[in-house]
Amino acid sequence: MTMSLEDQYDAWVRGLMGGRKYAATPEETFRANEAVQQMQSELDALTAAQKRQKAASAAAETVQKAGRQTAEHVRQMSSELTRSLKQDGLLGGTVAAPTPRPAATGRADFSGVADKVKTHVLGQDAFVSAVVKAFRRPFVLGTVSDTTRAKNLMLLCGPDGTGRHYTLHCVVEELAARGILHSALVETLDLSLYPGPAQEKLFLQDLYAALQSDAEVLAFDHYEACAATYRNMVAALAMDGTLALSSRYVLQRGILVDVGTALAPGAIGELQAGGKYFVFFSAKGEEALADAFGARFVDAVAGDICRTQPFTPEALAAVAARALNDLAQRVRRQCGLALTMGADVRDLLAGQYGKARGMQAIQDFGDTIYRALAEYVLDADTIPADGTPALLTVQDNRLFLAVDGGTPMDLLALLPQQYRGDVDAVEAELSAIIGLTEVKNYVRDIAKNVQAQQRRKAQGLQVADVNMHMIFTGNPGTGKTTIARILAKYLKAIGALRGGQLVEVTRADLVGRYVGHTAPLTNSVIQSALGGVLFIDEAYSLYRGGEDSFGLEAIDTLVKGIEDHRNDLVVILAGYTKEMALFLSANSGLASRFPNQIEFPDYTGEELYRILLSLAKSKGYTLEEGCREPLTTWFDRKQAEDAATNGNGRMARNALEKAILNQSRRLIADPAASLELLLPGDFDLD
Repeated sequence: MTMSLEDQYDAWVRGLMGGRKYAATPEETFRANEAVQQMQSELDALTAAQKRQKAASAAAETVQKAGRQTAEHVRQMSSELTRSLKQDGLLGGTVAAPTPRPAATGRADFSGVADKVKTHVLGQDAFVSAVVKAFRRPFVLGTVSDTTRAKNLMLLCGPDGTGRHYTLHCVVEELAARGILHSALVETLDLSLYPGPAQEKLFLQDLYAALQSDAEVLAFDHYEACAATYRNMVAALAMDGTLALSSRYVLQRGILVDVGTALAPGAIGELQAGGKYFVFFSAKGEEALADAFGARFVDAVAGDICRTQPFTPEALAAVAARALNDLAQRVRRQCGLALTMGADVRDLLAGQYGKARGMQAIQDFGDTIYRALAEYVLDADTIPADGTPALLTVQDNRLFLAVDGGTPMDLLALLPQQYRGDVDAVEAELSAIIGLTEVKNYVRDIAKNVQAQQRRKAQGLQVADVNMHMIFTGNPGTGKTTIARILAKYLKAIGALRGGQLVEVTRADLVGRYVGHTAPLTNSVIQSALGGVLFIDEAYSLYRGGEDSFGLEAIDTLVKGIEDHRNDLVVILAGYTKEMALFLSANSGLASRFPNQIEFPDYTGEELYRILLSLAKSKGYTLEEGCREPLTTWFDRKQAEDAATNGNGRMARNALEKAILNQSRRLIADPAASLELLLPGDFDLD
C-alpha cells in the first residue's frame, strides 16, 4: 500500500519525535524531505502573498487618505469659490429682504375689529369679517413671527365697485391703530403695467421697491392682465417666500438695476417676502385664479378667499344717508348752514352709484353738492348766521336749495361754468370743410352727446359713457386727418378732453427695431397722447400676418392702453376700407373697442373744384370763371379712373401748384398780366 505525501510526512515527524520504534528507510527519508521542501515552498509562497496583500492594503490606504485630503481641499476651494461667485453676483448673491421688525405678539387683540370696520363699510358685513379673519390667521397659527415668508395670502374678489379696496384700507388702518400692524400703509402693485417680456426690469424694480417699503400689506391688482412670467414670479414669492433672480442685479440709489454680465460685488440673487401679507384683487373667483397661477396657488389661498356681494338698494340708501350726514356736519362747520333734507335727496345720491367707479361716484356727487353750497355762501351779500336753516329738495331729478324759508333755487346752477373754449370757432372750421356732410354730422353728434351727458352729470343723473374710439376708412386725400384734427379741437372745446392735442403716428412710430423695444415705444406714444386724440394713419400696416410678432405686440399694447385710459384718450385708426377689415381680425379686442366706423367717400369733381378754389384763395389767387367746367370735367374723369391713386384732395392741391408754376412762366412773357388770376391754360389737364 503506497502512503500519501502527507502520511509519509507524518510518519517521518513521528520518527523524529520518537513516535516510532524503527528507523526510517532511505526512501522514506527522501520522500519526507521532498514533502518538507514542497510544503516549505507553499509556505513561502503564502507568506509572499500575504506580504503583497499587506503592501497593497497599505498602498490602498495611502491612496484613500490622499483622496480624502484632496476631496477636503477641493471642498474648501469650492466653498471659497462659491462665496466669491455669490459676492460677484454669479451664483445667487445676497438676499433682498425688508428690514426685520420686532415680531408681533401671538396674542394680539382682534376683538371688535370687524365691528369697527363695519361702521365704515356698509352692506358688506360677511366680507369684512372674512378679511379680518384672514389677517388674524397667522396669529392663531403661530406663524406671525416668521419674517421670511409671506404672513398670509388672500384673495379679495367680487363685483367692481363693491368696496374691496376701501375695506382693505379700513382694516389695515384699524389694525395699525391697535398696534397689531406696524404701518397703516398698503403698497399696491398694478400688474397690468407688465403685459409682456419688455417690462421685466421694470417689474422687478417695482416689486423690489414694494417689498422694501414700510407697508406690511402688499396688494396686487389686475393680475389677469399681467404676463404669465411675472405671475409665476409673484406666485413663487408668495408661496415659497423667496424669488431667485435669473440675472445679476445691484442696488444703485435704492433702485434694483440689472448689470447684465458684469461682475458685481454685493449683487442681489433673490428677493424675500419679508413677512408681508399678500393680497390679490379680482372681480373673479377661484377658477380665474387657478387659470392664472395654478391649483397649488389656489390651495394656498383657499382659506382666505373673501367675496363681496352686489349692493342692495337698502345698503346703497344707508351709504347715501351716512354721506349726507357727513355733508351736513361739514356744511355746518364751514358754512354755518344747518342742512336738512328728505329721503328724496338720499335716493338721488344713492342713484349715483355706478359699476365703473362704485362708491367714488357717490362721494364725488357729495363733493359737488358741497361746492355748490359753498358757492352760495360766497355769493351771499351777508354771511349767514351760524345755524341758518337750509333745506335740500329734489324736483325733476334736480337739487334745489331753500335758505331760511326763502324761494328754492337750482343748487348746481350756482357752480361756476367750466371753460369750454371757442366752440363757435371750431364749428366754423368744421362747416368750412367741403363735402363730407355725413362725416361732419357724425362729429357734431359726438359733441352733442358729450354735452348732454355733462348736463346729466351736473344734475345728478346717471351718465352713459360713450365709446368715442373710431375708425376712419377711405381712399387717400378724403380728409381723414383733417377731420381728426378738428374733432380733437371740438372735444377739447366742449370739455370732453383735457388736452385736445392730436398725436399723428404710423407703424414706424409704434413698432420697435428689436425684441423688447415695441411695447415701451407704443406706451410712450400713448402717454404723449393722453388727454387728446391719437391718430394712427395706415393702421393696417401694424398687422402683416401672424409671423409679425412686433406688429402684434404693438397692437396688444395699444388695446391695453385704450382700456387703461378709456376716459382720457380717444384713438382714431385710419386706412383703406378693405385693409382695415383684415386689420381688425388681428386682435379679438380691437373690433369691440372701435365700434364707430366712418367711411370717407371720394370727392366729386364739383367738390374738388371747390377745394381747389379754397386752396387758391388761401394762397392769394383767384380762378377765372372759365376754369370751372374743364376742371370739374377733368376731376370727374380722374376720379372715375382711379380715385385711390390720384389722391382726391391731394390731386386738387397738385393741380393748383402746377397752375401757379405755369402762371409764373406766363407772367414773364406778359408782365402786364394779373398776378393773382389763374387762367384755364395754366392748368395741365391731360
